[in-house]
Amino acid sequence: MPPAVPSSLPTETVSISAVAAHAGVSVATVSRVMNEQAGVRAPTRDKVLASVAALGYRMNHLARSLRTAESRMLLTMVPDVGNPFYAQIVRGIDTVAREHGYFVLLCDTGADAGRERSYFDLLRMHRADGAICLDPDTVQHALSHESVSLPWVACCEFDPAVAVPYVGIDNHRAASDAVGHLLARGHTRIGLINSDERYLYARQRQQGYLDTLAGAGLPVQPQWVHTVQSLDYEAGTAATLQMMAQPDAPTAIFAVSDTLAIGVLSALRQLGKRVPEDVAVIGFDDIAIAAQIAPGLTTIAQPMRELGETAARLLLQRLANPAASVPGVLLQHRLILRGSA
Repeated sequence: MPPAVPSSLPTETVSISAVAAHAGVSVATVSRVMNEQAGVRAPTRDKVLASVAALGYRMNHLARSLRTAESRMLLTMVPDVGNPFYAQIVRGIDTVAREHGYFVLLCDTGADAGRERSYFDLLRMHRADGAICLDPDTVQHALSHESVSLPWVACCEFDPAVAVPYVGIDNHRAASDAVGHLLARGHTRIGLINSDERYLYARQRQQGYLDTLAGAGLPVQPQWVHTVQSLDYEAGTAATLQMMAQPDAPTAIFAVSDTLAIGVLSALRQLGKRVPEDVAVIGFDDIAIAAQIAPGLTTIAQPMRELGETAARLLLQRLANPAASVPGVLLQHRLILRGSA
């Protein structure tokens, strides 16, 4: 019989040698079982796993990573962890990563190129196996020369000219759908609340807005276009108060994120404006709260969780075969109609 082990033995003191002695096998056999390697008969494997469970053994992943040059860690670099849009993407990444035996380290870069580079140092030092970057495409350009040597993919923000796998949506078309919906409702004075133009989505959505108005033969009034430097609710509120103070204020507002659009609704309530009777509002993303507010927010829905899942799969493809060509992927958006427009 295998020797008994006191039940009071702390988990962290259980060594692989103790597991081997308990199971009556060699340390090498335990190692092969724990690393899911071939060459161990099923009865022996079952005996080792029973001893692992009985002793509460936990494999030292750091030591394993030093032996195998694999950390089983994936970085997810997010410019603003407080934005609910990114939360669903991260959940999608984490789901796929865990299915394949990886853990996810969430990195808040603040859209800062220096902080992004410091996280990429973890790849260079093999402290992480791969990375998914949601930073602005303008920030990603600093890493374009390492697109082949470092295993990373771009999510939401990307430059097709850089040889990095990416996943996102057609922001220009999505913005055109949003503005087209407002035009179909009879609006001709349509304002835009845009975000930091370092971001690809901000540039593309603004261009979609401009092109759609031009296609309808409507002039663009500069005073109806406001650019803010954050996606906070307060930024949307402040921009709307300025926009609506004009004598020829818009009758509809397109905000490039739901958080900004919710700020728009707050400003219109302060001004005593009815939505959508006086001013229609449309957002972008379809975060969870968009359906809970009154009136419900009409918005462009991004497949947030699917964006994260796809990014993780693209990265795993790249890790499995670094020499393979991994294509970029554009997912579909949807116009969600609710009470605000």
